[in-house]
Amino acid sequence: MRLLISLLIVAILTACSAETEPEAAGAYDPGAPVDADGFHAPTEATARLNAAAGAALRLDEEKDFRDALRGRIAHEPDLEIRAADGSLIWRPADYAFLDGLETASVNPSLLRQARLNSIHGLFEVTEGVWQVRGYDLANMSVIEGETGWIIVDPLTTTETASAALSLVNATLGERPVSAIIFTHSHIDHFGGVGGVAPAEVLQGGEIPVIAPAGFSRAVADENVLGGQVMGRRAGYMYGMFLPRTPRGHVDAGLGKSPAVGTYTTARPTLEITETGQRLMLDGVEFVFQFAPDTEAPAVLTFHLPAHRVWNSADNVVRTMHNLYTLRGAKVRDAIAWSDSIEEARRLFAPDTDILFMGHGWPVFGQSEVDAYLRRQSDVYRFIHDQTLRLANQGLTPDEIAETIALPDVLARDFSVRGYYGTLRHNARAVYQRYFGWFDAVPARLDPLPRSEAAALYVQAMGGADAVLERSEAAFETGEHRWGAELAQHLVFAAPLNTDARELLARHYEQLGYRAESAPWRDIYLTGAMEARNGPNGIDIEARGAGLLSAIPLDLFFAAMATRIDGLAAAERDVILNFTFTEPGAEAETWVVELSNGVLRYAQGEPAENAAASVDVTRQFWLRLMSRDAGVVDMVTSRDFAVEGDRAALLGFFALLEEGDPAFAIVEP
Repeated sequence: MRLLISLLIVAILTACSAETEPEAAGAYDPGAPVDADGFHAPTEATARLNAAAGAALRLDEEKDFRDALRGRIAHEPDLEIRAADGSLIWRPADYAFLDGLETASVNPSLLRQARLNSIHGLFEVTEGVWQVRGYDLANMSVIEGETGWIIVDPLTTTETASAALSLVNATLGERPVSAIIFTHSHIDHFGGVGGVAPAEVLQGGEIPVIAPAGFSRAVADENVLGGQVMGRRAGYMYGMFLPRTPRGHVDAGLGKSPAVGTYTTARPTLEITETGQRLMLDGVEFVFQFAPDTEAPAVLTFHLPAHRVWNSADNVVRTMHNLYTLRGAKVRDAIAWSDSIEEARRLFAPDTDILFMGHGWPVFGQSEVDAYLRRQSDVYRFIHDQTLRLANQGLTPDEIAETIALPDVLARDFSVRGYYGTLRHNARAVYQRYFGWFDAVPARLDPLPRSEAAALYVQAMGGADAVLERSEAAFETGEHRWGAELAQHLVFAAPLNTDARELLARHYEQLGYRAESAPWRDIYLTGAMEARNGPNGIDIEARGAGLLSAIPLDLFFAAMATRIDGLAAAERDVILNFTFTEPGAEAETWVVELSNGVLRYAQGEPAENAAASVDVTRQFWLRLMSRDAGVVDMVTSRDFAVEGDRAALLGFFALLEEGDPAFAIVEP
């Protein structure tokens, strides 16, 4: 064991050395050689900055590696998880290049975190409690009940969750799933539930499913109402289209990467509504903390008194978390989050020997748990208080982000470094939560659209050639933030200017190589790739059909309302009745009215003046909403019956737009 740790330390200490042939920091060379994926080498300036960043930290610290390896009882280095069509979903060996890597193309602090997050397998947390780590972005925890496995957070996809459960059964002996707990409403903690229990069992309520109050509505908010936008932005944030190489994606900061496969969910059979709520699940006593509006809108944590362990969900992880996530979500409350951690510390830490989390490896020892929770609570409160202090001095969000700094006691703590969330963005999030997006500068009250402003900036600076020269000069001096801003103006003003696109990509590469935050790295490098090759996208709506089964019907109509072109619909007023049937449940009627370009909906008696009335099974409705069924199916299916004006109904459906899963980001 000590030999393995020593080898890891040697690798870490050499991580900040430059690549064999770094690009010089001198003149910008548009014809510089690239790797197989089209990425350039780090410059000498980037190599120097990364070396300095590594020298400022204790990268030879051993304890995290010991704790991350502690308790591993099974390991599948050759694992490949594939979809039904044979496409690859997950393969730990994709990150094998991190072992012994010597490069300046990865910030050495991030490289250390990436190695820690690459340690995967089945781990015994304590007697009767295990975790599968490294099979997805998050961890799946397993608790031994009297009759079966209690599954906590069954990962992102059915494929990864099924593989994780197979590892558990193969190692510990096969047992049925006796209960499922969703700690919160982010998809990497529930999307794979269909891989640990059949859909018909979940729908029938045969297995208890425990979740925090508000879970289903929060799931719909993120994955139905805003799913397409978040999916596109998540492709950037998690580097989903980047190669797994020293110049590509290396880590997500709090785990490797979210799996892309089949997404599912389940309706909770019991909701946690208050702190101190106790449950006996398959003979195991749970004490819950209800922690809404912290890391997610709906969150629970739990303590197991008999095991002396506490599961923190994602309220506590092995990095600074996001108060604002770059994939896009509602800004989180720093004080509520800090207070929730402090509440858990007071309630559970005295009786907790091990803290295990939704991401990363456990904290061992009662005193270590207490100290860890203090630091985690303090970092969010510090960011909150200091952001408001600086705002009250008149600083704008940009100025606060450049000014704020953590005290050394926190800044040197790896567990609150910015591998996922960052100090700069979290400060901006606090400002936004209190004061909104407007910073009170009059010129920003009604700014020009980006493309229009970009054209005027380029003109004011003397034209495209002059802007290119200035951006190239910034590249030569290593001022890539400024150089990227110049090149981005030119790309938005003249998106077909290939020289501008290539220069923008080159700036983004160097910014990505320097980033300690894994999402920052992935966003910069994905931007570079798309500047050269055009956009990519994942159709989240098509993959997420399994999520819709547990969504309340009012949220279906809320999602439909966001897909209607209000101006096109303004002159097409219509009233429709929809009656939904489902085996074993009473029929449910909703009246939908379109007027003034706005969709209204309410459950109740059918409207007598409706243009058409529809009887539809919920299952067929799910097919319509996930685009698995279309107009022809509506006409021919026995699960869809219409009385009244069919043309009015078809006209209504024709108003629904489909989102673009590959909308432009680095170009207009």
